[in-house]
Amino acid sequence: MLKELTRMKKKEYDVTIFQTPEFRQNKGYRQVYRLTVQAIDHEDCLYSVFSTFNVFDLIPPDFNGRYIATGDILYIDEGIKGQYYFQLKPGGWKEISRIHIR
Repeated sequence: MLKELTRMKKKEYDVTIFQTPEFRQNKGYRQVYRLTVQAIDHEDCLYSVFSTFNVFDLIPPDFNGRYIATGDILYIDEGIKGQYYFQLKPGGWKEISRIHIR
């Protein structure tokens, strides 16, 4: 019974990955992949996407980007609950403004 009380409900997040054509560029972001992720919260969602797209055997065959790296942006769309942009920085994921996507 205790296990049932502590289990957190996962939500579906609509996630879009944005990358620049070449690693370490800071302009020219383009959408490279869109997916739905089951996660407890944004942190769990970011961890799940990072884990999936940094292991060769887990990357979907229709993915046209490169491994997730510093500078890449994830867009999480929760519909009426909001839209969030996160960029991978050297210290981890940081929430950013949409202005960064050019």
